[in-house]
Amino acid sequence: MNATNAAVDLDDVEGLLAADRDGLLRAASMAGAQVRATAAALDEGDLDALKSDEPPRTIIWVAGRGNAETAGTMLAATLGGSVAAPIVVASEVPPWIGALDVLILAGDDSGDPALVSAAATGVRRGARVVVVAPYEGPLRDATAGRSVSLAPRLWVRDDFSLARYLSAGLAVMHVVDPGQRADLAALADELDAEAFRNSAGRELFTNPAKTLAERMSGRDVVLAGDNAATLALARHGAAVLLRIAHEAVAAVGLADALVALHAGMGGDGAGLAGPDHEESIFHDEQIDGPLSRRVRTFVLATDAERPLVLARVSGLDDVDVINAEDVPETLGMVDAPVGAATPAPGRPEQQLAMLAVRLEMTATYLRLVRG
Repeated sequence: MNATNAAVDLDDVEGLLAADRDGLLRAASMAGAQVRATAAALDEGDLDALKSDEPPRTIIWVAGRGNAETAGTMLAATLGGSVAAPIVVASEVPPWIGALDVLILAGDDSGDPALVSAAATGVRRGARVVVVAPYEGPLRDATAGRSVSLAPRLWVRDDFSLARYLSAGLAVMHVVDPGQRADLAALADELDAEAFRNSAGRELFTNPAKTLAERMSGRDVVLAGDNAATLALARHGAAVLLRIAHEAVAAVGLADALVALHAGMGGDGAGLAGPDHEESIFHDEQIDGPLSRRVRTFVLATDAERPLVLARVSGLDDVDVINAEDVPETLGMVDAPVGAATPAPGRPEQQLAMLAVRLEMTATYLRLVRG
């Protein structure tokens, strides 16, 4: 993430738009639209066949890879303690599935053998089956009309499809568990607002995604999470930074990052970093050689866990604690007061979705500044 390779300034709106030949900014801004499409399917009764007087024994989320698997992990981590039935995330259908279970098949390939096999097994065993994938080809043949389809209504690059899977899972929980009420319209509005805050026309000092892109530039980056949900988000961030920005980023648990930070990661002993810019005003690359790259750690947190995370990283350099309600002026201030964030935080799954949009747009800006 070398800032010296930048061909376009982050505040050069025309330059960014000209560099966006693949429509990445538009795709990264469609999270709200994807959620709104799922809300429309719910309102139109597409999931009514899942309704039952009895709660499910188990909700099984089958996904083999990518955003589909990430969404299942996030939902299980954030909703597992409040849903009436346990949520199981698996790469293939478990052998004990039966008529009391709800099976959610999530993916982007209607010919995926694992999804097709799971669909056939779920239908044969009498489970309530939901297909969150293109409903065509082998997947449609395997269910033979005995499933509920939540096929994508909007085409979006798979890099930016996490919101669709999250909203589909929330819609299913809304139907099968009377204790769960998903306000998908409100979630869509929040994601639209997040995309607007990160739009190309917003200047860097008011734009969270541009601010993150600037702080990542010229650094080796570590994304960290302190629980299953934020760790899944960190891995999603690393994936989109690799796929979109073509930058290799580490995604680890906070405990692992703390061990490395306390051991001097990024210090002279690790050989991965040099002095800060403020300490290097007399550095001459022709005489002293190029500066080595520093490591910067970004800890992803929900609003509820932010105070504890701030306490754990207090006193450490090159650590940013990022949560959904952050404003750019507070990014990177590990000792910032808890009240520095804007008020009215949403539910954990909403906060994760907002952070996912921010990371996706950060990756997009890191790609575009290269021209």
